[in-house]
Amino acid sequence: MSNKAIFTVFIYCKMKKTKFTPISELGEHNLISKITSPFQLTQITTKVGIGDDSAVLSDLNEELIISTDVLVEGVHFDPMYTPLKHLGYKSVVVNISDVCAMNAVATHVLVSISISNKYSVEMIKEIYEGINQACKNYNIDLIGGDTSSSMSGLIISVTIIGKSTNEFTTYRSGAKPNDLLMVSGDLGAAYLGLQILEREKGIFETQDLGQPDLTKYSYVLERQLKPEPRTDVIRLLREKKIKPTSMIDISDGLASELHHISKCSSIGVKVFEERIPIKNTSRLVADELNLNPTSCALNGGEDYELLFTVPLELHDEVREIPSFVEIGHVTSTGLVEMVTTTNSVVNLPPNSWDTFKHI
Repeated sequence: MSNKAIFTVFIYCKMKKTKFTPISELGEHNLISKITSPFQLTQITTKVGIGDDSAVLSDLNEELIISTDVLVEGVHFDPMYTPLKHLGYKSVVVNISDVCAMNAVATHVLVSISISNKYSVEMIKEIYEGINQACKNYNIDLIGGDTSSSMSGLIISVTIIGKSTNEFTTYRSGAKPNDLLMVSGDLGAAYLGLQILEREKGIFETQDLGQPDLTKYSYVLERQLKPEPRTDVIRLLREKKIKPTSMIDISDGLASELHHISKCSSIGVKVFEERIPIKNTSRLVADELNLNPTSCALNGGEDYELLFTVPLELHDEVREIPSFVEIGHVTSTGLVEMVTTTNSVVNLPPNSWDTFKHI
């Protein structure tokens, strides 16, 4: 912390006569809860505010789904190994994933960007080419935003708008005991991709061996640098007329998202380690890095798959869909548990990536 920042904090604490608490002690989710708890909803159109993947504004049968996210250089991305076009693309699709988590369809996006003087016009154009590609791929209109200078690197802020109806909108809070716990796709690859990039960055900085051949890591690298939101899952659910009882996207790791559903729905969950979907490609990379692939899936994050619950009576229907994997079920215990491959039951802590652990 700079001397100026320390002086500012000192003066503030002296005036307020209060103890200074580092944000890192609370963590991201506890900080959000602490600063937003005094706010009350007053507009009749506000159906859901803070506390889910997106906010919901309802007018008759039509509902607007709104979410926002920010990507900060040095915290959420490293420009040394992140192609700028991929960065622009990712900034949009991670927000689309939040809309998908509400069982909704994204329609519009606003992008604001703060730029430091090390970025040229051509570099910013690269970012917006990625944003444009995401908009084209997912049929979304860019309708506005803002630009500003930055004294501390590149910052991209995205607000996404989607639409749904009362019939389809799904929250984190609807899971019931005996519901099936489902996940789309596979987990852990994005975290492993990040570890490969960090390893190669370290080698480059200390040994300067030139451009590495990362061909055999293409899958995990793409999952990290160019994720795709599961809009196909939302389409499948609607085609099959299946409405999940709860849903969340896996951005912070499976364990963290299980805790969110458990807390919001006031239920427990039990997952089975052997059912957690991890690609063999990811397992090989995890072995190379001496990492436990299950831990990567539970705590790594940035997979942008969907975790959702469905009633037990839909068991046969959801099992017929190749994209869906049943990993466990909902309980009434209030505990978040995992049955390991050795058949022991362990409590899962909500370990995940936390932006405030980095300050």
